[in-house]
Amino acid sequence: MKRNHFITLLIFLLLIFLTSTIILHPEVAFKGSIRGLNMWWGIVFPSLLPFFILSELLICFGIVQFIGVFLEPVMRPLFRVPGVGAFVWAMGMASGFPSGAKLSAKLYKDGELTKLEAERLNSFTNSSNPLFIFVAISVGFFHNPKVGLVLALSHYLSNAIVGLIMRFYGRNQPNYSRKERIHSNRFKYAFKVMHEKRLSERRPIGKILGDAIASSVQTLLMIGGFIIVFSVLNMLLIEIGFISNVGKIIAYCFSNLNVNHNLSTPFLSGLFEITLGSKLVSELGNSTLLQQVALTSFILGFGGFSIQAQVASIISEVKLSIKPYLIGRLLQSGIAPILAIIFWKPLYLNQLTSNATNTLSVIKIFTEKQLSLESLFSTGSFITLISLYIYVIILIYKLYIKKLSS
Repeated sequence: MKRNHFITLLIFLLLIFLTSTIILHPEVAFKGSIRGLNMWWGIVFPSLLPFFILSELLICFGIVQFIGVFLEPVMRPLFRVPGVGAFVWAMGMASGFPSGAKLSAKLYKDGELTKLEAERLNSFTNSSNPLFIFVAISVGFFHNPKVGLVLALSHYLSNAIVGLIMRFYGRNQPNYSRKERIHSNRFKYAFKVMHEKRLSERRPIGKILGDAIASSVQTLLMIGGFIIVFSVLNMLLIEIGFISNVGKIIAYCFSNLNVNHNLSTPFLSGLFEITLGSKLVSELGNSTLLQQVALTSFILGFGGFSIQAQVASIISEVKLSIKPYLIGRLLQSGIAPILAIIFWKPLYLNQLTSNATNTLSVIKIFTEKQLSLESLFSTGSFITLISLYIYVIILIYKLYIKKLSS
């Protein structure tokens, strides 16, 4: 009972502290809110919405189950998850955080995964998308497209290694929800599974599409709230000196490890939010590029408290444990920098000396993409506005139908 009293008191003090800090620094809170809103409005919402809607439709019509039958012999021995896990992994890499959590929770809710399998799958299928790594970080922040190859390979390979390690999670519990059936004609069986799944879906196509849009937008609204909250929190902690004071302790540890102590502040900012952390790392001119890339790999692997809170919120709806996901983040944040250091010489230094001409052409291509980022923000904002308009129409229609039926 005393422990519960302590937690209640801690929450009370924390909320009072945050509220008073926002009142004392309203301009900082406003800037942080605008920064988070712009990120969600212009990039996150339009980039994730198509993947969310498409994944909902692929699951409803049995196409995911079709793919899962073929990939069952690969995913079960390696990661101890059903074949549908390959779809979650691929969509997680393509669309970025926190798609893996949403799809793992969806498949668990639909009975395609056991609780243990969903938790195991969620631990390694949440990753940053290639667009963010290659365009935003490597070109936008570092102004060096070759850095993107090192970051991407270390990030995705470390994800796979985490999956191989997390296959041992819950090893004392039953392995699978059902044993794989061996069929002489795997394509015929896969088609049968897909057909049965489609027939089991009683909703008309229009309602399926409307529900997919509504569900996706609701998830993205929640994600937007987390992005804004942690953006404000990060800027407030910088303003009141918390980041700089704690950074002194981190700087002392970095100095003992022969790492530039100035990386301590970007390190702490990256723990809260990966975009700001990566940007601050790239702006340090008195640090070696290798140390900057290794720390950025750590930040991408850790994911930041903002994304971890998003994942926790998504999986809590189906009562999945956050523990495997957090273990996965700790593992990846340790493995990714090591891989970045290993890949540095063959993928960066050797390429600089052997492909100078190709490097110039690649830099030109990515620079052109970087110049179009402003138009991407404006286009993304337009897509967000239209999508929210459609969502409101669907919501009003559903309320109207519900009122008629009652």
